[in-house]
Amino acid sequence: MARVTIWNEYRQERSDDRVRAVYPDGIHAALAEGLTQAGFDVRVATLDEPEHGLTDEVLAATDVLTWWGHAAHGEVRDEIVERVQQRVLTGMGLVVLHSGHHSKIFRRLMGTSCDLKWREAGEHQRVWVVDPAHPIAQRLGESFVVDHEEMYGEHFDIPAPDRLVFVSWFPGGEVFRSGCCFERGRGRIFYFQPGHETYATYFDANVRRVIANAVRWAAQPQGAQPTFGRREPLEPV
Repeated sequence: MARVTIWNEYRQERSDDRVRAVYPDGIHAALAEGLTQAGFDVRVATLDEPEHGLTDEVLAATDVLTWWGHAAHGEVRDEIVERVQQRVLTGMGLVVLHSGHHSKIFRRLMGTSCDLKWREAGEHQRVWVVDPAHPIAQRLGESFVVDHEEMYGEHFDIPAPDRLVFVSWFPGGEVFRSGCCFERGRGRIFYFQPGHETYATYFDANVRRVIANAVRWAAQPQGAQPTFGRREPLEPV
């Protein structure tokens, strides 16, 4: 059973009545419910906890970290970002959700601005499966619709994904690479776009299935742990 830590700012749910009405117990609670139902061992960490809830002990006991942030990216301490990055490089999975594209950790791992176009108008979103053989696309069909979501549009300033699983279309005419896989070191990273805080996206059955599939995929680092530094020869020299 994969061990999942759900990280959430947990700010807007406490300060904004519109967000509280949708996620009265926090976005992390909705994510935790879905992943617990999918059979994962789940814990929660939030921004205002000591060390943002991401101590060395917590990360050592985490197979996959999910990340939702929006209003307080700049408050995440750089030493915690470094700590998370090192765990990803050594094999921890990372699932970055929605406005987490501007988080310090995602931007550091991508090496780009991770900027994009956006519009909040309650439009529906059709998510197309463009890599049906990928494990994250299991049990989704050719496409699915999220009834109300914030528009994210291209150009999305990220490196070309190692695998592109989903592309989304919005009624305003925009498209977006909404499900992107990356590998950094031994760690697997998945970015998934739906999840604006004033819409009930994380209660949607298809969205929950995507996130659960992504956790299963990200929890399987590939290859042996590399070692570095000076080494005696393996063969006579």
